[in-house]
Amino acid sequence: MRILGIDPGLRTTGFGVIDVDGSELSYVASGTINTTKFIERGQLPARLKILFDGIREVVERYEPDSASVEIVFVNVNPQSTLLLGQARGACITALVFTDLPVAEYTALQMKQAVVGYGRADKTQVQEMVRRLLTLPGLPGPDAADALGLAITHAHAAKAMARLAQADGALGAGSGKYKAGRSR
Repeated sequence: MRILGIDPGLRTTGFGVIDVDGSELSYVASGTINTTKFIERGQLPARLKILFDGIREVVERYEPDSASVEIVFVNVNPQSTLLLGQARGACITALVFTDLPVAEYTALQMKQAVVGYGRADKTQVQEMVRRLLTLPGLPGPDAADALGLAITHAHAAKAMARLAQADGALGAGSGKYKAGRSR
């Protein structure tokens, strides 16, 4: 399975692509989509279009089976949060436009899955991503976060598949589960 991770940002959006074969994780590609090189800061619609087109190009080039995107939380500055949410929306729209299933994870979930500590800093995430994917050097911080999101989804997808298998093994009439909750 090939997974695309996206770390959305209005200035710089990170992407990372990994292949998953059982418990083996393999690096495919990573990088960033930068909107400030081409468009002036005040031109929000043009910057969102760059993100949309960039994500579509990454999907076309690497043909992932699924994607994972970081969930954005409210920051101290509400205007920054709103702009980041719009960038995230452009990324998710591009993924959905290409018919990819999209999973969402918080930064805390990603750090917990990759580093083992939800309050890890960016350098710790970069180092663990480098180790997990046996990279020769540290990926950039935005690409490392995106690769971390792909790794998180690889682990979560396995767990979800096991849960679905266990649920199927119990059968619909077992009475153990009702509407997704145990009695």
